[in-house]
Amino acid sequence: MTYEETLEKIHEFGKFGSKLGLERMITLMEYLGNPQDKLKAIHVAGTNGKGSVCRYLYSVLLQNGYGVGLYTSPYLEKFTERMECNGELISEQDLASCTEEVLIQVDRLISDGFESPTEFEVITAIAFLYFWKKRVDYVVLEVGLGGRGDSTNIIQNPLITVITSISFDHMEYLGDTLEKIAFEKAGIIKEDAPIVCNVKDAAATEVIASIAKKKNALFYNADRFSSNKQFNNKNGDDGYTKAVHNVIIKNTSMDAYHFSAEIMGENYEDVMLSMIGEHQVENALCALTVLEILKKEDIMSLSQKMILKGMLQAKQIGRLEVLQKNPFVIIDGAHNDAGAKALSDSLQKHFKGKKILLFIGMLADKEVDKMINDFAKTGAVLVATEPDNPRKLRAEDLCLKVNKAGFDCKVGGLPKNAVQYAKEKQTDFDVIVFAGSLYLIGKIREIWKHEEYEGK
Repeated sequence: MTYEETLEKIHEFGKFGSKLGLERMITLMEYLGNPQDKLKAIHVAGTNGKGSVCRYLYSVLLQNGYGVGLYTSPYLEKFTERMECNGELISEQDLASCTEEVLIQVDRLISDGFESPTEFEVITAIAFLYFWKKRVDYVVLEVGLGGRGDSTNIIQNPLITVITSISFDHMEYLGDTLEKIAFEKAGIIKEDAPIVCNVKDAAATEVIASIAKKKNALFYNADRFSSNKQFNNKNGDDGYTKAVHNVIIKNTSMDAYHFSAEIMGENYEDVMLSMIGEHQVENALCALTVLEILKKEDIMSLSQKMILKGMLQAKQIGRLEVLQKNPFVIIDGAHNDAGAKALSDSLQKHFKGKKILLFIGMLADKEVDKMINDFAKTGAVLVATEPDNPRKLRAEDLCLKVNKAGFDCKVGGLPKNAVQYAKEKQTDFDVIVFAGSLYLIGKIREIWKHEEYEGK
């Protein structure tokens, strides 16, 4: 199959929609010989931050000389971004061959009377098969949606599980309270596998800790602001091990963040991050906690020098990503209230008093009103555009919502029109930002890079 034919075959399963539950995935993987059972996985869930934590872990393990696979979603520009191995995206040839193997087994199970898998389940099966064929040492596995019913949760014996944050998103699937959402995400916790948690809400944290106790899983809290509990679930206590102490943020800029911290008793004096924003410090602390646990449990050998190098070299496209300077052009994948607030805080911190032009585009099923208020706090001139997705909120409708909230807004139209308008206004603003949806910034990134390449 060609690359285009491969994608067409995969996307055909989109007609089955998004369905949580592991029954279809279990059946499909049994037909494939359960390659996922042969992988050593780090399983990462969370409303926000899970992609960045995965990227930190992946980068550090590569720097330490391991063969590593990375599975994330969604992609920004090209489908192959979803699967990486040893620093390279999956090749079109490998994607085609793994897809063909998976689809042969899909045809078999359907002919045997089983329900068809969903598109995400097919993609996850392809990833598991690919990583097994590559004989990687470890896989860093990002949950797609929730945790308990997500297709990645077929992993039965992860080395460690991680929950990066809990906030409101995908409530139609996960529930309308933080406790319900926490319960769904805590579904990735497995018997005897340690769990690292960076959740701020106390009630949500208690839900996760109680499930960890039932699973006999050591619970480590990576939140630097959490109370100073020091207990061990395996001894029957109700608390947890606080993993992070003495965090000092030494320097912040749009080029790098520099901090020190004590992680699991290990002193990290000079942690440098290329990923920008104070929320990235939180993500880095979470990732460092995971790494220290794996090191102290003798699961893998890691040098602090290579850990620090990996943390610095980790880059996540679409997260406060600078496409150009003078003026700054930034794209950010903030797509829920927590993400919009993090972006707003970063813009106010780094560009206080500067003239900001902020293009926003969102999916209609998001917390649009809350995100509008977050974005408006930047003091930016707001322009409404729209994501490249069927669930989009039309630019005109978004602009009306912004006006109704009491803020000025201009209709920027489709992404290509928004980019053209942004280029026309470059001399009038210090900062130009695109945010509100990963589906928006992926398209913006593609258009902006193409036009720069073409010299337009």
